[in-house]
Amino acid sequence: MLSRLVPTLLFGLALLCPTAWAGISDAEAMNLSGMQRMLSQRIAKSYLMIGAEVRSEVAIKQLDQSVARFESNFIALSEYAPTPQISAALMTASDTWQVYRELALTRPNREQSVRLLQLSDQLLAQSEQVVQLIERHTGSRSAHLVNLSGRQRMLSQRIAKLYLAVSWRLPISGLEEELLKVTEEFEVALQVLLAARQNTPQTREALHKVEAQWRFARAGFRLSSDSRYVPTIITTTSETLLWQMDGLTSAYEKIMQQDA
Repeated sequence: MLSRLVPTLLFGLALLCPTAWAGISDAEAMNLSGMQRMLSQRIAKSYLMIGAEVRSEVAIKQLDQSVARFESNFIALSEYAPTPQISAALMTASDTWQVYRELALTRPNREQSVRLLQLSDQLLAQSEQVVQLIERHTGSRSAHLVNLSGRQRMLSQRIAKLYLAVSWRLPISGLEEELLKVTEEFEVALQVLLAARQNTPQTREALHKVEAQWRFARAGFRLSSDSRYVPTIITTTSETLLWQMDGLTSAYEKIMQQDA
Protein backbone atom coordinates (compact mmCIF):
# COMPACT_ATOMS: atom_id res chain seq x y z
CA MET A 1 0.00 0.00 0.00
CA LEU A 2 2.48 2.62 1.20
CA SER A 3 5.32 1.35 -0.95
CA ARG A 4 3.27 1.93 -4.10
CA LEU A 5 1.96 5.35 -3.13
CA VAL A 6 5.02 7.10 -1.78
CA PRO A 7 7.52 7.07 -4.67
CA THR A 8 5.13 9.11 -6.83
CA LEU A 9 4.31 11.45 -3.97
CA LEU A 10 7.98 11.74 -3.05
CA PHE A 11 9.01 12.62 -6.58
CA GLY A 12 6.31 15.25 -6.93
CA LEU A 13 6.95 16.92 -3.58
CA ALA A 14 10.71 16.88 -4.07
CA LEU A 15 10.28 18.74 -7.35
CA LEU A 16 7.87 21.23 -5.84
CA CYS A 17 10.03 21.98 -2.79
CA PRO A 18 11.90 25.29 -3.37
CA THR A 19 14.98 24.08 -1.52
CA ALA A 20 15.53 21.42 -4.17
CA TRP A 21 15.94 24.12 -6.83
CA ALA A 22 17.92 26.98 -5.35
CA GLY A 23 21.05 27.32 -3.25
CA ILE A 24 20.45 27.81 0.45
CA SER A 25 22.10 30.08 3.01
CA ASP A 26 23.93 29.01 6.17
CA ALA A 27 20.84 29.86 8.25
CA GLU A 28 18.58 27.82 5.97
CA ALA A 29 21.06 24.94 6.11
CA MET A 30 20.94 25.05 9.91
CA ASN A 31 17.16 24.85 9.82
CA LEU A 32 16.97 22.08 7.20
CA SER A 33 19.66 19.93 8.79
CA GLY A 34 17.86 20.24 12.11
CA MET A 35 14.64 19.26 10.37
CA GLN A 36 16.28 16.02 9.23
CA ARG A 37 16.71 15.04 12.88
CA MET A 38 13.01 15.64 13.46
CA LEU A 39 11.97 13.70 10.35
CA SER A 40 14.03 10.68 11.44
CA GLN A 41 11.79 10.47 14.52
CA ARG A 42 8.55 11.56 12.87
CA ILE A 43 8.77 8.72 10.34
CA ALA A 44 9.18 6.15 13.12
CA LYS A 45 6.36 7.76 15.14
CA SER A 46 4.02 7.62 12.13
CA TYR A 47 4.97 3.99 11.47
CA LEU A 48 4.11 3.06 15.07
CA MET A 49 0.84 5.00 14.90
CA ILE A 50 -0.18 2.95 11.86
CA GLY A 51 0.87 -0.32 13.48
CA ALA A 52 -0.85 0.45 16.80
CA GLU A 53 -3.93 1.84 15.00
CA VAL A 54 -3.64 5.31 16.55
CA ARG A 55 -5.08 7.86 14.10
CA SER A 56 -3.88 5.64 11.25
CA GLU A 57 -5.20 7.74 8.36
CA VAL A 58 -3.44 10.84 9.69
CA ALA A 59 -0.26 8.83 10.27
CA ILE A 60 -0.17 7.52 6.69
CA LYS A 61 -0.24 11.10 5.37
CA GLN A 62 2.43 12.17 7.85
CA LEU A 63 4.66 9.28 6.83
CA ASP A 64 4.31 10.04 3.11
CA GLN A 65 5.04 13.74 3.61
CA SER A 66 7.97 13.10 5.96
CA VAL A 67 9.70 10.71 3.57
CA ALA A 68 9.29 13.19 0.71
CA ARG A 69 10.56 16.09 2.80
CA PHE A 70 13.61 14.18 4.00
CA GLU A 71 14.52 13.49 0.38
CA SER A 72 14.11 17.11 -0.76
CA ASN A 73 16.03 18.42 2.25
CA PHE A 74 18.85 16.01 1.50
CA ILE A 75 19.09 17.30 -2.08
CA ALA A 76 19.30 20.90 -0.85
CA LEU A 77 21.87 20.10 1.84
CA SER A 78 24.01 18.08 -0.57
CA GLU A 79 24.11 21.00 -3.00
CA TYR A 80 24.93 23.37 -0.11
CA ALA A 81 27.65 21.24 1.55
CA PRO A 82 30.57 23.71 1.89
CA THR A 83 33.20 21.32 3.27
CA PRO A 84 34.34 17.73 2.57
CA GLN A 85 33.47 16.83 6.19
CA ILE A 86 29.85 17.93 5.77
CA SER A 87 29.58 16.09 2.45
CA ALA A 88 30.96 12.91 4.02
CA ALA A 89 28.58 13.16 6.99
CA LEU A 90 25.63 13.58 4.62
CA MET A 91 26.64 10.51 2.65
CA THR A 92 26.92 8.44 5.82
CA ALA A 93 23.39 9.48 6.77
CA SER A 94 22.23 8.72 3.23
CA ASP A 95 23.40 5.10 3.49
CA THR A 96 21.28 4.60 6.62
CA TRP A 97 18.38 6.50 5.07
CA GLN A 98 18.13 4.11 2.12
CA VAL A 99 17.64 1.12 4.43
CA TYR A 100 15.39 3.02 6.84
CA ARG A 101 13.14 4.38 4.11
CA GLU A 102 12.63 0.93 2.58
CA LEU A 103 11.58 -0.54 5.93
CA ALA A 104 9.40 2.46 6.86
CA LEU A 105 7.33 2.01 3.70
CA THR A 106 6.39 -1.59 4.44
CA ARG A 107 3.26 -2.65 6.31
CA PRO A 108 3.93 -2.03 10.02
CA ASN A 109 4.17 -4.90 12.48
CA ARG A 110 5.62 -5.37 15.97
CA GLU A 111 8.58 -7.48 14.88
CA GLN A 112 9.82 -5.00 12.26
CA SER A 113 9.21 -2.09 14.63
CA VAL A 114 12.19 -3.06 16.75
CA ARG A 115 14.55 -2.81 13.77
CA LEU A 116 12.86 0.37 12.58
CA LEU A 117 13.44 2.09 15.93
CA GLN A 118 17.11 1.08 15.86
CA LEU A 119 17.49 2.63 12.41
CA SER A 120 15.64 5.78 13.49
CA ASP A 121 18.13 6.24 16.33
CA GLN A 122 21.07 5.61 13.99
CA LEU A 123 19.80 8.15 11.47
CA LEU A 124 19.16 10.65 14.25
CA ALA A 125 22.76 10.40 15.48
CA GLN A 126 24.11 10.81 11.93
CA SER A 127 21.83 13.78 11.24
CA GLU A 128 22.93 15.36 14.52
CA GLN A 129 26.52 15.14 13.31
CA VAL A 130 25.58 17.08 10.17
CA VAL A 131 23.92 19.80 12.26
CA GLN A 132 26.96 20.17 14.51
CA LEU A 133 29.33 20.41 11.56
CA ILE A 134 27.20 23.09 9.88
CA GLU A 135 26.90 25.09 13.11
CA ARG A 136 30.69 25.08 13.54
CA HIS A 137 31.17 26.02 9.90
CA THR A 138 28.85 29.05 10.11
CA GLY A 139 30.55 30.54 13.17
CA SER A 140 27.32 32.43 13.89
CA ARG A 141 26.38 33.28 17.47
CA SER A 142 22.70 32.81 16.62
CA ALA A 143 23.23 29.41 14.99
CA HIS A 144 23.02 27.75 18.39
CA LEU A 145 19.46 29.03 18.85
CA VAL A 146 18.43 27.62 15.47
CA ASN A 147 20.06 24.34 16.47
CA LEU A 148 18.46 24.21 19.92
CA SER A 149 15.00 25.24 18.76
CA GLY A 150 15.19 22.79 15.87
CA ARG A 151 16.20 20.08 18.31
CA GLN A 152 13.01 20.72 20.26
CA ARG A 153 11.08 19.84 17.10
CA MET A 154 12.91 16.53 17.06
CA LEU A 155 12.28 15.89 20.76
CA SER A 156 8.54 16.45 20.30
CA GLN A 157 8.50 13.60 17.79
CA ARG A 158 10.96 11.42 19.70
CA ILE A 159 8.81 11.71 22.83
CA ALA A 160 5.72 10.63 20.87
CA LYS A 161 7.67 7.78 19.25
CA LEU A 162 8.90 6.45 22.59
CA TYR A 163 5.48 6.85 24.21
CA LEU A 164 3.89 4.80 21.41
CA ALA A 165 6.59 2.15 21.73
CA VAL A 166 5.95 1.89 25.49
CA SER A 167 2.15 1.83 25.15
CA TRP A 168 2.35 -0.78 22.35
CA ARG A 169 4.66 -2.77 24.66
CA LEU A 170 7.43 -3.31 22.14
CA PRO A 171 10.11 -5.72 23.42
CA ILE A 172 12.87 -3.12 23.76
CA SER A 173 14.63 -2.58 27.08
CA GLY A 174 15.03 0.92 28.53
CA LEU A 175 12.16 2.60 26.68
CA GLU A 176 10.57 4.15 29.75
CA GLU A 177 13.93 5.41 31.02
CA GLU A 178 14.68 6.97 27.62
CA LEU A 179 11.24 8.59 27.55
CA LEU A 180 11.89 10.16 30.95
CA LYS A 181 15.30 11.35 29.77
CA VAL A 182 14.03 13.07 26.62
CA THR A 183 11.17 14.78 28.45
CA GLU A 184 13.73 16.27 30.83
CA GLU A 185 15.88 17.33 27.85
CA PHE A 186 12.91 19.17 26.37
CA GLU A 187 12.24 20.95 29.66
CA VAL A 188 15.86 22.05 30.12
CA ALA A 189 16.20 23.30 26.54
CA LEU A 190 12.91 25.20 26.79
CA GLN A 191 14.24 27.10 29.81
CA VAL A 192 17.46 27.92 27.92
CA LEU A 193 15.45 29.31 25.00
CA LEU A 194 13.25 31.35 27.33
CA ALA A 195 16.39 32.96 28.78
CA ALA A 196 18.09 33.70 25.43
CA ARG A 197 19.07 37.37 25.12
CA GLN A 198 18.39 37.30 21.36
CA ASN A 199 14.67 36.78 21.96
CA THR A 200 12.27 39.32 20.52
CA PRO A 201 8.83 40.10 22.00
CA GLN A 202 7.36 37.77 19.36
CA THR A 203 9.64 34.83 20.19
CA ARG A 204 9.03 35.29 23.92
CA GLU A 205 5.28 35.20 23.38
CA ALA A 206 5.61 32.09 21.20
CA LEU A 207 7.82 30.39 23.80
CA HIS A 208 5.26 31.03 26.53
CA LYS A 209 2.64 29.32 24.35
CA VAL A 210 4.99 26.35 23.98
CA GLU A 211 5.46 26.31 27.74
CA ALA A 212 1.68 26.12 28.28
CA GLN A 213 1.30 23.31 25.73
CA TRP A 214 4.23 21.46 27.31
CA ARG A 215 2.59 21.52 30.75
CA PHE A 216 -0.52 19.93 29.22
CA ALA A 217 1.56 17.26 27.47
CA ARG A 218 3.46 16.35 30.64
CA ALA A 219 0.16 15.73 32.42
CA GLY A 220 -0.45 12.96 29.89
CA PHE A 221 2.94 11.40 30.60
CA ARG A 222 2.06 11.19 34.30
CA LEU A 223 -1.08 9.19 33.47
CA SER A 224 1.10 6.43 32.01
CA SER A 225 2.73 5.75 35.38
CA ASP A 226 -0.18 3.43 36.28
CA SER A 227 -0.40 1.96 32.75
CA ARG A 228 -3.30 4.18 31.67
CA TYR A 229 -1.84 5.12 28.30
CA VAL A 230 -3.30 7.92 26.19
CA PRO A 231 -1.46 7.67 22.84
CA THR A 232 -4.05 9.67 20.90
CA ILE A 233 -3.72 12.62 23.28
CA ILE A 234 0.08 12.44 23.27
CA THR A 235 0.38 12.27 19.49
CA THR A 236 -1.99 15.23 19.16
CA THR A 237 -0.22 17.42 21.73
CA SER A 238 3.20 16.51 20.36
CA GLU A 239 2.00 17.61 16.93
CA THR A 240 1.06 21.02 18.34
CA LEU A 241 4.48 21.28 20.00
CA LEU A 242 6.15 20.40 16.70
CA TRP A 243 4.48 23.20 14.77
CA GLN A 244 5.00 25.71 17.56
CA MET A 245 8.71 24.90 17.65
CA ASP A 246 8.92 24.89 13.86
CA GLY A 247 7.63 28.46 13.83
CA LEU A 248 10.15 29.46 16.48
CA THR A 249 12.99 27.81 14.57
CA SER A 250 12.06 29.85 11.49
CA ALA A 251 12.04 32.99 13.65
CA TYR A 252 15.52 32.18 14.98
CA GLU A 253 16.65 31.48 11.42
CA LYS A 254 15.65 35.06 10.51
CA ILE A 255 17.61 36.38 13.49
CA MET A 256 20.62 34.40 12.27
CA GLN A 257 20.18 35.84 8.76
CA GLN A 258 20.25 39.37 10.24
CA ASP A 259 23.43 38.61 12.18
CA ALA A 260 25.23 37.37 9.07
